[in-house]
Amino acid sequence: MELPNIYKGDYRLLVIPPLLMILLSLLFIPQIKMGVDFQGGTLITLSLKEPANAEDLQGALQLEGLDASVRVFQTVVGYKAEIEVPQSQDLVRADELKTEFNALLPTVARLEVQASQNDSYRQEYQTKNAELDAMADELFALAHMNRASLNITGTNDLESRFSDAYTAVYKLYQDSISTPINKHIGYDSISVQTVSPMLSSDFIGKALNVVLWSALLSIILVFVFFRTLVPSLAVLTGAAADVTIALGAMGLFGIPLTLQSFAALLMLIGFSLDTDILLTTRLLKRKGDLRENAYDAMKTGLTMSVMAIVAFGSLFVLSVMTHISTYYEISAVALAGLVGDMVATWGINGVMVLRYAEKARRGG
Repeated sequence: MELPNIYKGDYRLLVIPPLLMILLSLLFIPQIKMGVDFQGGTLITLSLKEPANAEDLQGALQLEGLDASVRVFQTVVGYKAEIEVPQSQDLVRADELKTEFNALLPTVARLEVQASQNDSYRQEYQTKNAELDAMADELFALAHMNRASLNITGTNDLESRFSDAYTAVYKLYQDSISTPINKHIGYDSISVQTVSPMLSSDFIGKALNVVLWSALLSIILVFVFFRTLVPSLAVLTGAAADVTIALGAMGLFGIPLTLQSFAALLMLIGFSLDTDILLTTRLLKRKGDLRENAYDAMKTGLTMSVMAIVAFGSLFVLSVMTHISTYYEISAVALAGLVGDMVATWGINGVMVLRYAEKARRGG
């Protein structure tokens, strides 16, 4: 069955469907749930000794004071449970205190030496040392440690006890998780993934850098290749549209933003670049009827998209059967983005580049 040439007639109307999809996606993007990688927290995976009800387990853990979400599923090797515990505010504050303490400690140590040699530094030393003590006292309170019993005699002792308190805060957090789980859940094996607040912030920063650099390098590459501005803008528009639609689907279907789903988003940028270069090459480098060239590019691009959808669709089915979250997140995001790419590339990019090529040809 031959596809109709959608670029016959007033092809500018083709931008309406992708624009509607983008607007709809923007409504769901705020609903995206951050995974452990970007939000911080702990993800525990258990191989259960016997079948269990997720709601009952979650209720039992909450009665123990553990605010966690529980998911139970069956695999070919038995039942498994995934327990996700959100980031602890005590850990967040402990990390902040550690950063501030380590930044101020060298200054206090230097002033301590200078004050012992020259009284003019004593006032500044006392002020900074009081700030350091206040940070330590707050961390000691989080760690349930009594400063009076620690026998702190100097800056070196304070640094050592501060490090012990920081470790104790994490130990308290781990015990608050492991104790109710061991009490209410029987399991054969356990896997624990914990992401600290500092590491999750680092993930977010690196992720934003990767997105910005990938978009910038893509635009530069296309601009160097075609030496025109419109195809470069079309690349940015196409990548942004694909990612926006995929993010909207993540918010709509509850797909969390994790390192796996983020990798799928980056892959969509590469796929968008591929189809955009195909479209632009056919329109700017080939002779003949421009609308027919755009139609030929669309048929080739749709074939590529369909094959990719079949491949990721197979991975999605496998993820549903095996309950492997990594496969599910990658395949679900990729499928949403590929469907969005089929609409956005040939509805927005196709219109942009075709209109530019027609104007350029008339101008020539």
